[in-house]
Amino acid sequence: MKESTVKRTVSVLAAIGLTVSLAACGANKKDTAAAPSKSAAKQGGTLYILPDAQKQSFDPAKSQGLAITSLALVHRRLTTWDVQEGKPTTVVPDLATDTGRASDGGKTWTFTLKANVKFSDGTPITSADVKHGVERSFAPAFSGGLGYHKTLLEGGPDFRGPFEGKNLSSVETPDPKTIVFRLSRPYGDWPWVASNPAFSPVPKGKGAEANYGENPAASGPYQVAKYQPGVEMRLKRNTHWSKETDKIRGGLPDEVVFQLGQQASVTSKRLIEDNGDDRFAFGASFVSPAQLAQIQGNPGAKSRLVTSKTGAVAYLAINTQRIKDPKVRQAFQYAVDKTTYQVATAGSPALAGDIATTLITQGINGRQQYDLYPAPPVGDPAKAKALLAEAGQAGGLDNLNLVVSTSNNFPEKAQAIQAALARANIKVTIKTLDGEAYTAATTGPNADYDLALSSWQPDFPSPNANLQPLFSSSEIGKGGYNISRYSNPEVDKLITEAQSTVDPNEAGKKWAAIDKLILQDSPVVPLIYTRNSFLRGSKVADFFIADFPAYPNYLKAGISQ
Repeated sequence: MKESTVKRTVSVLAAIGLTVSLAACGANKKDTAAAPSKSAAKQGGTLYILPDAQKQSFDPAKSQGLAITSLALVHRRLTTWDVQEGKPTTVVPDLATDTGRASDGGKTWTFTLKANVKFSDGTPITSADVKHGVERSFAPAFSGGLGYHKTLLEGGPDFRGPFEGKNLSSVETPDPKTIVFRLSRPYGDWPWVASNPAFSPVPKGKGAEANYGENPAASGPYQVAKYQPGVEMRLKRNTHWSKETDKIRGGLPDEVVFQLGQQASVTSKRLIEDNGDDRFAFGASFVSPAQLAQIQGNPGAKSRLVTSKTGAVAYLAINTQRIKDPKVRQAFQYAVDKTTYQVATAGSPALAGDIATTLITQGINGRQQYDLYPAPPVGDPAKAKALLAEAGQAGGLDNLNLVVSTSNNFPEKAQAIQAALARANIKVTIKTLDGEAYTAATTGPNADYDLALSSWQPDFPSPNANLQPLFSSSEIGKGGYNISRYSNPEVDKLITEAQSTVDPNEAGKKWAAIDKLILQDSPVVPLIYTRNSFLRGSKVADFFIADFPAYPNYLKAGISQ
């Protein structure tokens, strides 16, 4: 899930009820790991979630939400994620009986629905409902959600949804329990794709209304009871949800209440004080660097701070269409000071995250650790100058511009990058843009920038979701996230081959080789694997962050009695 400085950070965080507020490699010591709640959650009580978004929607077609956060309280999907502390995240059945059966070399995937799965009104969920949910996500009016399936399904690129009297023939429902997907090419990660929000069931004949997300047909443990934009979204139990068919969701609280429009800094202050209903709440926004420093001096609050072990890879993107010499781009690998970037991110390396040297993020199966550009954490300006001289740029580089978002203290991070590059005679001017302007500047057809700061967390734990969106030439412009504008036909070919490999172990080897091949061209400088910190109230239990993703598992959290 892309955590670029704008689109993916904003969209991911908004989708899960969050908004952006987002030493060395040995920083993952025991005292810096997440501090989960110690007491076990019990059945009952009211859990409060404190996002700073003014609105909350449970429309699966529009969501980029992770499989363990807000949307999954209301909607189930064909598959989902089993996220546990100390274990790799795996794809597991949700509405389906298994994670899909591949045939035709990975071009056809068949799922069978479990028995006794129902909507909140007691109606049985059928394969036609899942098909309608998938088809609905193609309608232009309901765009914005994760769209891996839209180009993979046969006929997908030309399909515009079911509301114009047409259906997608590549999604077949031979009987009420069976759904078959026919892809345009083999795709080994289809079980992960089937865990995306669009694979939530929507009753056939519903979902045409623009406000469907305010009171949708629920298949998860909760349904919407009350919604006041800017005030709250209140969820109550779905009495037709069955724990017998759902081993992933706890469904423990009697109610879940999103208190909307909470300023992140105020939320942290409330949770630090831990009074009244705030004891039963957790913050959906990242704790800011300033408040992280404050919490370190407050033992009670510090014990309730949960910090991920790893997270999104933060990186400096180099516009390869403007800085064309690979040797010049390699100079940036040595010029940056990753320790000052850590400090600008969270005040300390331990809270900011480990220094990054690879493109595939930590916690992803198939990742291989390597360092093509060994340098001290503070950088090696002399080596950078030598590389520039070899490239005929002995005098350094002048008049480069670095674009950043105004969100998530990226301007301060950019200043750390600017100062480090100056030591290598690389002179950079920082240009700050608001979220929409940054997205337009970096993902649109025009590329009027030399450098850009960004970060990326994959949409599912596969190297595919790390590398293809950032480095496939198909993702340049037109809203894609290849903001380094990197184009390498050999990489494109190898990405397609790796995507077509059904065996995950074999695919992992291919992705690791692609990771190194890309970084040899130096289109980006990996900076850190960004940790995220969240704060909970003293009565919130089973609140933890696993190795992937770097967000709390909403589905297990509850109240200690």
